[in-house]
Amino acid sequence: MAGKRHRAGSGALRLASSDYTVAPGPRANPIETRAMPADPALFYRRHVFCCINTRPPGHPRGCCSAKGSEKLRNYMKVRAKELGLGDVRINAAGCLDRCELGPTMVIYPEGVWYGYRNTADIDEILEMHLVRGGRVARLMLMPDQKKPEE
Repeated sequence: MAGKRHRAGSGALRLASSDYTVAPGPRANPIETRAMPADPALFYRRHVFCCINTRPPGHPRGCCSAKGSEKLRNYMKVRAKELGLGDVRINAAGCLDRCELGPTMVIYPEGVWYGYRNTADIDEILEMHLVRGGRVARLMLMPDQKKPEE
């Protein structure tokens, strides 16, 4: 253990100064931040989360599941295996909070979001992003995007 822990006067648990590094911040007083070890190597080269959320019929935001996301995610998983992408994980996700743009997926570690509609879109994402390391610009979702691009 890096340092002794002790109780502050307010009863809150505080860490000894040896547990922290001090970094200057925008305020007059320095901000204490915990010293972080180096990140470990990635377990998966890419990690894909496909929204398969279900909302009630007629919900104003829609839902990815009603747009075929489960079937498309299953297709993507099979195709990734066929392409030999053993270092890529294709996961089902609950609501990613962008259902009106869906079906949606996000690929990490890059944090690139896609809206897709069919198996051809999935094939293009697999080939361009996951195999070649590029991007499928026509399917990318921007952070401030609220409605699907037509």
